Amino acid sequence: MAAITADQRTGLRALFTFPHPVNEYAARSVAAMVFVLAVVIIAADIPWLLFVLGYGFLARVLTGPKLSPMGLLATRLIAPRLLRRSKAVAGPPKQFAQTIGLTFSVVALVLVYGFGLVGAAYAVLGVLVLFAGLEAFVGFCAGCFVFGYLMRWGLISKETCERCNNLTLTAEPGA
Repeated sequence: MAAITADQRTGLRALFTFPHPVNEYAARSVAAMVFVLAVVIIAADIPWLLFVLGYGFLARVLTGPKLSPMGLLATRLIAPRLLRRSKAVAGPPKQFAQTIGLTFSVVALVLVYGFGLVGAAYAVLGVLVLFAGLEAFVGFCAGCFVFGYLMRWGLISKETCERCNNLTLTAEPGA
């Protein structure tokens, strides 16, 4: 059976895919927006914005930039038109990093709205600010770093490792 390429996917299957490769500058632009939003949440004490932050991460984990306002802004305006830069990097580590961001956002939401622990939620958000800032301003993706170790330890499938090592691979393994 022939593999289905990204160009041949339709409907929900096309919607619920994460891009590979990813533009590094678009990813860093999203991280900068996450950094700013998280700082605003903490500094202005606006915990309801955690829902916006959480939605953005969930949308990016499930669909890449397709349903994420930050993702769309980064991929359609900031990286191609304002920065005018592109650098292809592997998609799976970036999706893993978005999953970590989603986890931090959900933990912060549960701390605020489940337990009333705003200070603890902001501490969790502070860690997210640190890592988003490293990605945005230094180019260090902590989630990608951890993903690399998970690959080395054999906790990530060989098919995913092959995709990460080959940025021109367009066929989805096992699809």
